[in-house]
Amino acid sequence: MRILMIEDDEKLCEAVCYHLEREGFTVDVCHDGDDGLRWARQQAHDLIILDRMLPTLSGVTVLERMRAGGIQTPVLIVTALGTVADRVQGLNAGADDYLVKPFDLEELTARVRAMARRPRQWENASLLRCGDVQFDPEARVLSGAGGKCSLSKREAALLEPLLRHPGQTFTRGLLLSRVWGPDAPVEEGNLDNYIYFLRRRLAQVGSAMEIRTVRGVGYKLEAGHV
Repeated sequence: MRILMIEDDEKLCEAVCYHLEREGFTVDVCHDGDDGLRWARQQAHDLIILDRMLPTLSGVTVLERMRAGGIQTPVLIVTALGTVADRVQGLNAGADDYLVKPFDLEELTARVRAMARRPRQWENASLLRCGDVQFDPEARVLSGAGGKCSLSKREAALLEPLLRHPGQTFTRGLLLSRVWGPDAPVEEGNLDNYIYFLRRRLAQVGSAMEIRTVRGVGYKLEAGHV
């Protein structure tokens, strides 16, 4: 699970990142509202931890612009503003949960895990079925008429949105952000390599599904010809 933390307190970021990464999460960090909104718009994260008092744009403004743009990534507001009116404003702006500073890291982790159990746009624990294949996101196992195989974390992260939205074209930038994270120092050729790996995986399980290249844009998954 990839988390985006938008918080200007760098020491707090270090403590939270260290704790969450020990618990198995991947955490990206930015320190102002403008950067946070830019990263959120890439929809590369499964959950966002958002401070209310940020440079450039307030957390509430970031959240309102996210929701106005159709971005439904779950958001946990973490802030020192803890009155009832503050909570109501944050929740009405589109937050899914609200935690007041100072907080215990164990409580933060528990809230993150609770939010992770809720159904999400990009992923959930149920089996995915598309065409002639079945995919278990939790076990990262792809099955078809010709057998089954295990996928790496990056292969699974790349295949899942394609399976959830067959026929939809995903841009290269969105897929890179989804698998490697926004602003990751990764060459675009890595995406092409993993698409090649997935095509081999589909063939390995006897699937006729095809990952097609949309020239100049990205990739999409379509039913192939047997």
